[in-house]
Amino acid sequence: MDMGGGTSFHVHEDSFFLKKLLGETMNTETLLGILIPFVGTSLGAAMVFVLKKEISAVLQKILTGFAAGVMVAASFWSLLQPALESSEHMGTLSFLPAAVGFLIGVGFLLLLDVITPHMHLDHQDEGPRSGLKRTTKLILAVTLHNIPEGMAVGVVYAGFRSGNAGITSAGALALALGIAIQNFPEGAIVSMPLRAEGMSKGKTFLYGVLSGVVEPIAAAVTIVAAGTVVPIMPYLLAFAAGAMMYVVVEELIPEMSEGKHSNWGTIAFALGFVLMMILDVTLG
Repeated sequence: MDMGGGTSFHVHEDSFFLKKLLGETMNTETLLGILIPFVGTSLGAAMVFVLKKEISAVLQKILTGFAAGVMVAASFWSLLQPALESSEHMGTLSFLPAAVGFLIGVGFLLLLDVITPHMHLDHQDEGPRSGLKRTTKLILAVTLHNIPEGMAVGVVYAGFRSGNAGITSAGALALALGIAIQNFPEGAIVSMPLRAEGMSKGKTFLYGVLSGVVEPIAAAVTIVAAGTVVPIMPYLLAFAAGAMMYVVVEELIPEMSEGKHSNWGTIAFALGFVLMMILDVTLG
């Protein structure tokens, strides 16, 4: 009886702790923050009702370049810089958490890239062989893109809540808005190939929205994890930066550079970078 009572006590205690943790970390401000990027993805997916069946090669380069620019700027200004600043007490080794976290983030996305069957927008298959449909592989590809973005927003809000990472409420909001802005064209880039594959507009929009659901989920999981172990915050910030940079180098830059040479992707990259830098510096 005592053992049963003890077990019951621990179950209730754990349940109480989880509720308390979620209550402390997922207030209204945080909840709205992690949902903002998802809204950007959904609005982008809705472009399937407005645009023609296919996006022109030039427009796709522009949209991809812009998204890459935003992600690179966010990786530094919103993630790596706070990681370095919060590790200043380590003196000459202050770079260590950022360096370790960044490399682990790259390795994590590399692992997901290797073990998950998916297809890039240029219709090149990656990952293990499978019997999945082309449309499913395209959806999995954008889902992989969205995981690090959700983690980035989540860890920044966790840093703001902890008060130990030098991140302000406005700074967290700046990252959420920046990710949402780049998610808008990204949502369109993903939805239009699905439409080109013969999928109906309604179904295409639905899959585009579902591919973005992983962002608030990844953000929430990251917030809870960071809330339990605050000292690993610099590592988590750098981890998210590494994961995002992997997506930029592995996916976005090759896609904006393929085909006939054009400077549009590079120009859009610069504009996306500057916009995210302005948002972070002004609001942060």
